[in-house]
Amino acid sequence: MANKSEQIKILVSIPDGEVRDSFFSEELRERLERLGCVEWNANTEQYGEEELAEKLRGVDICISGWGNTPFHEKTLKYADKLKLIAHIGGSVRPMVGDAAFERGIRVCSGNRVFAESVAEGVLAYMLCSLRKIGEYEARMAAGEWPSLIGTRGLLGRSVGLVGYGMIAEYLVKFLKPFGCRIMVSSRHISAEELAEAGIEAAAAEEIFRTCDIVSLHSSLTARTKHSIGADLLNSMKDGALLVNTARGALIDEEALVSVLQERPVWAALDVFETEPLPMDSPLRECEKVLLMPHAAGPTADRRYVVTSHVLDDIGRFLNGEPLDCEIDFARAGTMTTVV
Repeated sequence: MANKSEQIKILVSIPDGEVRDSFFSEELRERLERLGCVEWNANTEQYGEEELAEKLRGVDICISGWGNTPFHEKTLKYADKLKLIAHIGGSVRPMVGDAAFERGIRVCSGNRVFAESVAEGVLAYMLCSLRKIGEYEARMAAGEWPSLIGTRGLLGRSVGLVGYGMIAEYLVKFLKPFGCRIMVSSRHISAEELAEAGIEAAAAEEIFRTCDIVSLHSSLTARTKHSIGADLLNSMKDGALLVNTARGALIDEEALVSVLQERPVWAALDVFETEPLPMDSPLRECEKVLLMPHAAGPTADRRYVVTSHVLDDIGRFLNGEPLDCEIDFARAGTMTTVV
C-alpha cells in the first residue's frame, strides 16, 4: 500500500502517562508510526464520550487500553471510517458494545499474551499457598528458623477448573508436568477438546467437593455473579485451596470469610469485588489466605510483548491477512460483561 502513513489514520486513545509508557517503548512507538498517521491521546485521563466520538471522526484504527470509554452508539456516531479496534488489554467486552460489531468493525486484543501470563500467575499462587512461602518468608525476616510442618506440594494433586477459556488452556499445559488430575466445569468446551487436552468434564459441585485445588476461570456476568456461594464453599474438603484470578464478584466474599475462619480451607485471591481491597475488609484478617493486588498478569515485563502482538495484528489487518488475536462477536459474548 503506497504512502500508507498518509492514508491510514490511527488514534491511540490510551491516556498519556506511566501506564501507556509501560506498554509502548520508543521502538514500539516508532513501529506503530510506520503503519500510519498516529494521533496520541495528549490527556492524562481517558477521553469522555463526546471527545472520543469527535476523535474517531476519520480514524481507520483505534488502539484502546484499560478503562477506555466504551465504544457504543454515542461514541461511534462520527466513526465514519473506523475499521479496527485494537485493544491493548484482555477482555474487550466491557468496552466494545454490540454497535461496534453491528457496524462491521473488527476487534483484536492482547488476550493471548495476557492469558499466558495470568496462567503463570495462577501456578505461582498455587505453589506459594501450598508451600506457605509468604508465611515462612515473614517468619524468616523476623529472625526465626521455622520447621516446615504443614507444607504441601502440587505434584499429583487433583485440580478443578471452573470455567474454561484461554487462561485455563494455558494453565492445563503448565500443570501437566506436575502429574495433576485436571477436571473442568464449562459450557464452552467440547468432548473433542477435553480428549485432546487430557482433562475430564465435571460439574462445579463435584469439583468443589472432591478436588484438592479449585481455580476459577469464569467470566463475570449476571448469571455468574456470586455463583460461588456458601453451599459450594462449605462442600470443599479439608485442606482444599481455592484460587481466584478471574473476577472477585464470582465469589460471595462474606461466605468465603466464614469458611476461611471456621474450616481448614485455604484461598489465594488476586481479585476482589471492590478494588482496591478496602482496608477494613475482613479478608485482611483471615490467616489462611494469600492476598494479591490484581497482579496475576501480565507481569510488567510482558507488557511490551502484548503491544507487539497487537501491532502484528494491525499489520496483518492492513495487508488483508487473517488476524491472530481477533475477538469476534461470539467470542466477545463469552467474556466478562459486568464490571
